[in-house]
Amino acid sequence: MADQDIEDAVSRALEDSPDRKFTETVDLAVNLRDIDLDDPSNRIDESIVLPAGTGQETTIVVFADGETAIRAEEVADDVLDGDDLEDLGDDDDQAKDLADDTDFFIAEASMMQDIGRYLGTVLGPRGKMPEPLQPDDDVVEIVERMKNTVQLRSGDRRTFHTRVGAEDMSAEDIADNIDVILRRLHADLEKGPLNLDSVYIKTTMGPAVEVA
Repeated sequence: MADQDIEDAVSRALEDSPDRKFTETVDLAVNLRDIDLDDPSNRIDESIVLPAGTGQETTIVVFADGETAIRAEEVADDVLDGDDLEDLGDDDDQAKDLADDTDFFIAEASMMQDIGRYLGTVLGPRGKMPEPLQPDDDVVEIVERMKNTVQLRSGDRRTFHTRVGAEDMSAEDIADNIDVILRRLHADLEKGPLNLDSVYIKTTMGPAVEVA
């Protein structure tokens, strides 16, 4: 159960959002303080499964062959094999388009070396290198989990954003998602809550509301 202050802030953000012809995303903006982000070990880089889901479509591409590829086709947006990977390595523009249009990549562990060789310079800087799939992993289970996953990545910036839901979700569900994210941040940061300067919630086009 999320803190009431979080739920109240979410409710205000949803109420203040202007009517649009599309379902707006709800985002969390986090401002850090008293932390040296020039040191890569202090930077936030986390994948977090949201308990209430993202409320949005999450695009997932799997690199796999054989039986794993067949199973992945049931749940992934696209499944690419070794030949597809080589083709992408020869077409930089296509590789960049794929990277920009995909939220998460998963790849059989045996393909990771080739992915690094062919796509490392495209996926690496975007923070989208695939999650390795071990031989005994269930690709369907991992894809389903990733559909509810968001990425927290600060880089060297004190302010960063992440998706926490959609405006057609309940304030309680969005607040539960935010609570999970803040708890993870408190655990990750050297000084816990003291490293958080401020936290804001906003819809795509709406005003920002500070979490008390």
